[in-house]
Amino acid sequence: MSQHRALIVLALALALSACARMGGGSGMGPHQRATTVTVTGTGSVTAAPDMAQISTGVVTQSPTAAGALAANSQAMERLLQALAAQGVAARDVQTTSISVSPLRRQGRDGQPPEITGYEVTNQVRVKVRDLSRLGRVLDQQVGQGANLVYGIQFGQQEPAPLLDEARRRAMADARRRAELYAAAVSLKVGRVVAVQETGAASPRPELGARVAMAAAPVAPGEQEVQASVTVTFTLEP
Repeated sequence: MSQHRALIVLALALALSACARMGGGSGMGPHQRATTVTVTGTGSVTAAPDMAQISTGVVTQSPTAAGALAANSQAMERLLQALAAQGVAARDVQTTSISVSPLRRQGRDGQPPEITGYEVTNQVRVKVRDLSRLGRVLDQQVGQGANLVYGIQFGQQEPAPLLDEARRRAMADARRRAELYAAAVSLKVGRVVAVQETGAASPRPELGARVAMAAAPVAPGEQEVQASVTVTFTLEP
């Protein structure tokens, strides 16, 4: 929330409070509303990732669908065995797509396209929980015939503690903003009357285009986890 919007909310709350006090008498009347201010706080945490996911697989072609399937199955079996040899558990390897597509050649003299063969694509998503093995996993996959390698997606095995810390920082930021506005009108921040989480997310994955690549050094860097909350506070004299 911008400072301009927050000041408008605060001004409206003050006006409502003033109207509620009209008519004399002391103390809070049955319909009197407390003075409040509503602000949005944000918080973020950065941390090095401790896992990665890669999408890898094999594309094979043959004059017949059966031949393309047989060649693809053999190549994928080698890839899966290589992953197991690198210590990747079976639960961390998941097939994401298998497709069989005809290969066509444009017909001549207005004739329809002619099927010249078949292409089989088999792709798996691999979760690497030990980043020190990531380079070796990529190297071995390419060495065993993987001709599909997608972009690497880094992440956290347990993101909840990071998200919770980002939320705590967002709440602290909301109170800081509320105190700023309260001081501007010579009031103090009281209790919280409403909290709404308006955003909390881990970094979004960035996947590259389909490429055939050789293994290369990998730099995981750091990732940012963000949270945002909208909080309403009472204001007191």
